[in-house]
Amino acid sequence: MLIAIDHGNKQIKTENCPPFTSGLRESLTRPLGDMVIFYDGKYYSLMDERIPYRRDKTEDERFFILTLFAIARELDKRGTYSPNVVLPIQLAVGLPPAHYGSQYEKFEWYFKERRNVNFTFQGRPYSILITDVLCFPQAYAAACTMLTQLCDEPRAVVVDIGGFTADYLQIKFGEGQLSASDSLENGVILLYNRILSKVNAEFDLRLEESDVDAILERKGGYAPALAEMVEREAVSFVGDLFGTLRERGMDLRTGLTIFTGGGAILLRRIIENTGKVGRCLFVTDINANAKGFAKLYLATEQGA
Repeated sequence: MLIAIDHGNKQIKTENCPPFTSGLRESLTRPLGDMVIFYDGKYYSLMDERIPYRRDKTEDERFFILTLFAIARELDKRGTYSPNVVLPIQLAVGLPPAHYGSQYEKFEWYFKERRNVNFTFQGRPYSILITDVLCFPQAYAAACTMLTQLCDEPRAVVVDIGGFTADYLQIKFGEGQLSASDSLENGVILLYNRILSKVNAEFDLRLEESDVDAILERKGGYAPALAEMVEREAVSFVGDLFGTLRERGMDLRTGLTIFTGGGAILLRRIIENTGKVGRCLFVTDINANAKGFAKLYLATEQGA
């Protein structure tokens, strides 16, 4: 069974389930709640506070445990859970383009070496056998979900704004140009950190990242001066990102730009109002990269 997972620094996404925060709490005793995994003698539960940024996600077991949550949720969503059967699992995963060449083999092995895995989730036993793992570049994966729209485009740029990185990839007539791709450390976590620090210094308030999201989504309940500062910082952040892309030879005023990723969805209103983008499309499906990983895996298996 193929399961595609987008291991974001901010959120974990699969094809069919709502994303969940890349946050994990470990315990030797069972915590309260239903969303609990028991694996290798320890209990794990999800939390809203994300794991600090990891350039190399294989440094410890946390992203593997998050993967078990993703697999269990997908199996439940598809109605394929079975307590008495060892389920063969093929994983399709991804990395930012800048990290892909140096890390993809290590990231694949991170999952392959476990192979036979037994755990419980929500009190039910799961037994899986990881039979294959393939890793693909982010951004291109998201674009794969809409390649039929890009086949006639002489030049398009995919900009995937994630948690810690903003990945870009040039596409010509539907073909990804990996030589014209990179990952910038301009994800929304940088924006969050900038805003939270300034709010603490200027207003003596402690906001959470969810507060920043709410303000940018124009949800009420926040002081006008606070909302104005958050808006100002977001505009500056988008301007800095576009300036960096321009320095890399990616002028978003020409050709077609495809914005994808949770950061792009959050900042869409600001991006559209900058006046620095020509034709653009927004992939509003937060699970687009995961769906793209699955498409690329199947195409690879079929020799396409």
